[in-house]
Amino acid sequence: MSAIDQLLDPIPVPRMVKVRQAFDRPRAGNLEEELSRQLKESGYLAKIRPGWKVAVTAGSRGITDIALMLKILVKEIRAAGGDPFLFPAMGSHGGATAEGQIHILQGMGVTEEFVGAPIRATMETVQLGTSANGRPVYLDKYANEADAIVVINRVKPHVAFRGPCESGLMKMITIGMGKQKGADFAHMLGFGEMAETVPAIARVTIEKKNILCAVAILENAYHETARLEVMGKEMIETREPELLKEAWSLYPRIFFDELDVLILDEIGKDISGTGFDTNIVGRYHTPYASGGPKITRVGVLDVTDKSNGNANGLGILDLTTKRAFDKFDFEQTYPNALTSTVPMSVKLPMVLKNDRQAIQAAIKMSNVMDRTAVRMVRIKNTVQLGEIEISENLVPYASKHPNLTVTGEPYELSFNSEGNLF
Repeated sequence: MSAIDQLLDPIPVPRMVKVRQAFDRPRAGNLEEELSRQLKESGYLAKIRPGWKVAVTAGSRGITDIALMLKILVKEIRAAGGDPFLFPAMGSHGGATAEGQIHILQGMGVTEEFVGAPIRATMETVQLGTSANGRPVYLDKYANEADAIVVINRVKPHVAFRGPCESGLMKMITIGMGKQKGADFAHMLGFGEMAETVPAIARVTIEKKNILCAVAILENAYHETARLEVMGKEMIETREPELLKEAWSLYPRIFFDELDVLILDEIGKDISGTGFDTNIVGRYHTPYASGGPKITRVGVLDVTDKSNGNANGLGILDLTTKRAFDKFDFEQTYPNALTSTVPMSVKLPMVLKNDRQAIQAAIKMSNVMDRTAVRMVRIKNTVQLGEIEISENLVPYASKHPNLTVTGEPYELSFNSEGNLF
């Protein structure tokens, strides 16, 4: 028995209870009807001339209905006389390679066969000019050559900074459409400047390029499309801050303000840019964002297969497993840190041999005198928060909370012969 085994084997793992979390649940309804209706009624696509090449952004975030919405956009652009194509608009993701970015899209169901249009991927860019705050402004080569551009993205809080425009349309224009080179210059002075830099760069692209329209997506706490809004390019900067406030009102959370231990089953790029939503966990990799619960120790057990070896976010947490560590691909992960200039996200936490020991280590280091009284929550990831597991001692609190419903009896966590959860 190793020294680690001797230290951790006696640590008790609390019995857990399943709990359902309730959030407001507005839903958009029939997406094809709604998006098609807004596109037609707005008249933005009527500006298309026959044969125009129209570039449509395809980002890397795990937006639930993105493949379907891109398919609808392609259909409507073609019906208006345009010749649409998709281009990966995702900064340095996919290992900052064209092939890697196509692979990310395929993992989200965004394929040429499904959307009905070609995907043109390159890391080449064209400089459009310089922003008012002195940043060079870059645009994807294929998008620059197109006759028009349509931008689509989800509007939500950012995981690393606060500002009127965070993770949404303006950021997509600045960083996604700017590819690795644009993302690199946008991040050069760090996240402390990002609230100013994102709109400053986006303004140049909006002014210089024929952006037909933008589609803003709002999601509810269940990761479903709450509603869509189509707007002209002149409306993006003024409308997005209002949509961001609405996004905050729909945002999911864990309904516990203080915990000793939080266990995430998985993190990944398909979940969040930092692998997990820092706003939900209350752990941040920059000093320019804050909020969320106070949690002493946070551990993660795995990295999603869809993340393709990108283990960005591990460094923000305290513990992980050998299984997750073995998926850590430097070539996929480090370009994010090198571009964002934030090394914390890609540091290594403590690595334990299996799930049981990762959980036991988190409990041991939670600074609770009576380890049987540890307040622990387990979630699958920061997207799927409708059902969570809580330690037995949190049941009295959960039973009285208006957003929580206890749905079962206490049970022991089940580990296989390798010490991993079933």
